[in-house]
Amino acid sequence: MRVRPPADSDRDGTMIPDKTIPAVSFTTARTGASAKSNELGMRPMQSRAYDKRGEQYLLIKSPPASGKSRALMFVALDKLANQGVKQAIICVPERSIGASFGSEPLSKYGFFADWEVAPQWNLCNTPGADDPKVAKSKVKAVAEFLASDAKVLVCTHATFRFAFDELGVEAFDNRLVAIDEFHHVSADAGNRLGAQLAQLIGRNNAHIVAMTGSYFRGDAIPVLAPEDESKFETVTYTYYEQLNGYEHLKVLDIGYSFYTGPYTDKISALLDPKVKTIVHIPSVNSRESLKDKHREAEDIMQHLGEWEGVDPVTGFHLIRTIDGDVIRVADLVDDDPVKRDRVVTALKSPQGRADKEFVDVIIALGMAKEGFDWIWCEHALTVGYRSSLTEIIQIIGRATRDAPGKTRARFTNLIAEPAADDPQVVEAINDYLKAIAASLLMEQVLAPRFDFTPKDAGPKEGFDYGPDGYVEGKTNFGVNDHGQMHFEIKGLKLPKSIEATRICREDLNEVIAAFVQDKSNVERGMFDPEVVPEELTQLRMGKIVRDKYPELNDEDQESVRQHAIAAMTVTQQAKAALMGDGEELSASTAFIDGVRKFALSVTDLDIDLIDKINPFSATYAVLAKAMDEKTLLQVQAVINAKKVNLSYDEARALAERALEFKRERGRLPSLTSQDAWERRMAEGVAYLQHHASKAAADG
Repeated sequence: MRVRPPADSDRDGTMIPDKTIPAVSFTTARTGASAKSNELGMRPMQSRAYDKRGEQYLLIKSPPASGKSRALMFVALDKLANQGVKQAIICVPERSIGASFGSEPLSKYGFFADWEVAPQWNLCNTPGADDPKVAKSKVKAVAEFLASDAKVLVCTHATFRFAFDELGVEAFDNRLVAIDEFHHVSADAGNRLGAQLAQLIGRNNAHIVAMTGSYFRGDAIPVLAPEDESKFETVTYTYYEQLNGYEHLKVLDIGYSFYTGPYTDKISALLDPKVKTIVHIPSVNSRESLKDKHREAEDIMQHLGEWEGVDPVTGFHLIRTIDGDVIRVADLVDDDPVKRDRVVTALKSPQGRADKEFVDVIIALGMAKEGFDWIWCEHALTVGYRSSLTEIIQIIGRATRDAPGKTRARFTNLIAEPAADDPQVVEAINDYLKAIAASLLMEQVLAPRFDFTPKDAGPKEGFDYGPDGYVEGKTNFGVNDHGQMHFEIKGLKLPKSIEATRICREDLNEVIAAFVQDKSNVERGMFDPEVVPEELTQLRMGKIVRDKYPELNDEDQESVRQHAIAAMTVTQQAKAALMGDGEELSASTAFIDGVRKFALSVTDLDIDLIDKINPFSATYAVLAKAMDEKTLLQVQAVINAKKVNLSYDEARALAERALEFKRERGRLPSLTSQDAWERRMAEGVAYLQHHASKAAADG
């Protein structure tokens, strides 16, 4: 291999500015709290989980690098020693993650016992354990473990599924089943792991600990059925708490870069051999793929420098860069089992995890995503859109580990830019929309938790309301030591039921995920100049809530809707506040500062005002600055060309809002009103009247 000239450079070698959207930039407080341990050797999230160790069903929602694996060890050891649990079975989605659950001398840090996993019971160390055929062959080993006096087994999700099918639900009585990366579970009947979990809950003789960094899936299907989810005690540790508590990492940047032609020609503008990087190339079935994954990996290495051979011990490629340095590249794209096992084993080794200089770049396709522990990663570069928002968040998590000397990390999604002469322009635009949805969700995930109350409900203990303190009628914003923000909102409905209260406290991001994953919402909000904001905030978000939580009554559904749209709007308006009047969005400014700026600029925040704000307007403003104007207009034209007229369901939802309008104002909405939302409600009523008249005439 030879060093290639940079694809995006002038003749003199000067780099052409990269067209990247700075979707999110998070500046941490670097308090060091995330790494501080108590007298038992527990970090903050782990201590929070341990406090709930007596629960039979425990759900831990916590970001990558927050210590979920060790939290499970603490909880499991207590259950084994003090709660009558016979054995603990740890299930991970792929075998590389099994290393996170290896033996740990916890007593060294103050705990009452050590975490010990005998080599024979870590089934993830079997070569090829990710292969379904190999996983199925491990059922015998699981049966032997259950019949033994051993305490801990580590296996893949696949192995557990096969063992459950063969051994039956009763085989796991009085045992702890821990499921890592819990978002792989689904309430859908076709999801085997989800169905097996439902059987375990129904039998009610096993303990379950579920762990995930993103409690939502890439589809609209819930992880758990509501009646099962209500049985879990939840421990939540937010991204905001985690990142603010780091010692070293100061800034996390998240952006989207666009290219035309083969992506391998653009990648040199984004790859820096001096930056520890994980590159995820696109699936061979995707539009972005060049249909030869091995050649794509070779091209990326060629951009990095001149190939000098392969390390015989680790299997890493040795590349000499243009600066004369030799870097080490781990190729996880090559699916030769011998080569891959050598590379995976090296990456999982103590040196691979602890030594910063051990490896410099990792190129992967389906691996090195969730649970992959390489703390030195500074840049997660992903080529092509990912249909699963969960997958994107997991990939971003590879770069968010805290490590000495690592002050900045970033995620870049390299996406094909639509071109007018591209026959697949509609598909390319869909990729745009998915990237936008991912950025919206990441902004929400990184934001602090919001605590909303009605206007003048009074101050909340532990919140700082500024130098003047809380002033009734004037103050609407406060923040506490955990980064949680309290907002007072006029007209806000509080949840009444226990379940609705839990949703407003724990699951608003899941509601927002469902909202932004509906492509039509993004299309209307971003590119339809005639959209009325209330169609999105009231109708579309209202439908999401009704579909997601049909067991709630109308009043609680409306409360959840208001809380979800308030959380999204506050975050988006914070971004708008940072942009200022015509200013570029600064990648060096923490968008979270904009939350404070927005909150302090609104003296009388009310739910009607929130409903009148297009939740996608700030994102469109950012996109308009980063994209070519011709391309932006083309995207808008393609989307508007397929816009459909009012549907019966939409008209019915509008008519329901019109009845509320009549109760409040004593009249129905008018088709000639100056207010766009009132006219839209009137159109809904007119549509239903026309539909009823036509049905009567036809009948």
